[in-house]
Amino acid sequence: MAADPLDDYIDAVGKALALPIQDAWKPAVRANLEVSLRLARLVDEFPLPDEIEPASVFAA
Repeated sequence: MAADPLDDYIDAVGKALALPIQDAWKPAVRANLEVSLRLARLVDEFPLPDEIEPASVFAA
């Protein structure tokens, strides 16, 4: 059975950040990552017109 790419990603990022991820935590980490990716997809797919300008920056 092939490993899931998301599980491979969690393992790789944990290693890259020297962050130990216990096996018991992986389902919660995966669930959080799935929600984050779903929200990121919504932002990425939101259509913006070509002439859109960034909002002004106000400082007090």
